[in-house]
Amino acid sequence: MFEIALALIPLFLLLGSLLFGHYPGFKAIVKISERIWARPRARAPKSQRRPRAPRSQIISGGLLLAVGYAQRPPPLAP
Repeated sequence: MFEIALALIPLFLLLGSLLFGHYPGFKAIVKISERIWARPRARAPKSQRRPRAPRSQIISGGLLLAVGYAQRPPPLAP
């Protein structure tokens, strides 16, 4: 019984802080998000960007099976 009560203490502390309107780690989350949005985002103009390589058309996995079954009809029932 003591082990269960000991394991529930962090839960009650977290619920208590949330009920009183305090979220643990809220200030850290705000600082990180402000730093991310404050960074200048330098992007090259579209005329200076390198063209992307064409995407590969290799089919694999479940799509390979689906394509294989789609190209031939199901067997005829006797």
